[in-house]
Amino acid sequence: MKRIFEFTKYRFIALAISGLLILGGIAATVAQGGFNLGIDFEAGLDQRVRIDQAAGAADAPRVRAVLSEVEPEGLQVQSVGPADEQQFSIRVRDRGEIEDFSEVMAARVIGLLEAEFGDGSVEELERSYVGARFSEDLAGQAGFVIVFAVVLILAYIWLRFQLGYAISSITALVHDVAFMLVFIGTLQMEIQIATVAAVLTIIGYSLNDTIVIFDRIRENLTLMRDAGYEEVINTSISQSMSRTLITSLTTLLAVTAIFIFATGAIQDFALNLMVGVVVGTYSSVFVASPALLSWKKRSDARRAAKEGYSRVRRSEPARQVEGAAGAASAAVGGNNSSDGEDAVVPSGAGGATKAEIDAVKREISRKKQPAGAGSRKQQPRSKRKKKK
Repeated sequence: MKRIFEFTKYRFIALAISGLLILGGIAATVAQGGFNLGIDFEAGLDQRVRIDQAAGAADAPRVRAVLSEVEPEGLQVQSVGPADEQQFSIRVRDRGEIEDFSEVMAARVIGLLEAEFGDGSVEELERSYVGARFSEDLAGQAGFVIVFAVVLILAYIWLRFQLGYAISSITALVHDVAFMLVFIGTLQMEIQIATVAAVLTIIGYSLNDTIVIFDRIRENLTLMRDAGYEEVINTSISQSMSRTLITSLTTLLAVTAIFIFATGAIQDFALNLMVGVVVGTYSSVFVASPALLSWKKRSDARRAAKEGYSRVRRSEPARQVEGAAGAASAAVGGNNSSDGEDAVVPSGAGGATKAEIDAVKREISRKKQPAGAGSRKQQPRSKRKKKK
């Protein structure tokens, strides 16, 4: 038998740690002026240029240093294609301070590069401008995509499992997304389209781990009928732990390689994935499963309270009839001498109706009737005369 670890025992400690880290990240992000939005979500110029090899060797750090005076905070330079072609993608944020930003900034970038590498050494291959309206629409669509994905996940798990499983899964996903966002905000990493892709990837990865554990819980509920729900959860997590750790470690190895050898937006994407894999694995064990346990306890408490109330309601008529019978019996015993037919019972005694009291009186009279009386009355008249 595999050793069972009591993971749920530490759920409150894990919740406290997560809460402190997320709140600390929110405070750090706000203190630094909010998120650092890239030009995918803000207006800006995207320009692709090629530098002649005859002008000398050029790489992304050197080009970035030459253009640093253009926009120190909103400048992105990334090498495109083979290194010997010396092609670069340059993105400059538009802060709304320059009229006709696209033409002015494009000419300024070319001028600075030619001043460094020589006249006529820089060729503009492509230019595109993202306006403020488009960037706002793009940001809204990115948020909608994330929310829509979460809603679909909620519906799927609700149909596939139960509502409690779905709520617990969404709780873990919200935890993962919140942690990733405050991590990005604390480090002031640029939020780009690649960031949205990383968030959606982590949502799917974390959900996969969570469903594996939930499926094992559902299976063990049938196999471990005599065990408590908390024991079933701990057993299921312990049984799935080796699979979860191996999957996470192999994924981290691949993503770490991307982070080491990539540059620019791809490197940020890989870093987000690395954090997301760790947080997703953690949340499947210490957020989703404890949330399911809390849901089960509250559900059982509500069901017990409802059943107790139903039993009280069902037993109320029985108590009323017993009270009526007791009242009628006492009244008959106190006012009747032989057959109880002259007994007077107050109407409504014991909370019963008059019809109920009359029924009790008839039953008492029948039991007090002498043995054989009923059979003598039913004999034919001719037979009774012969006996005399």
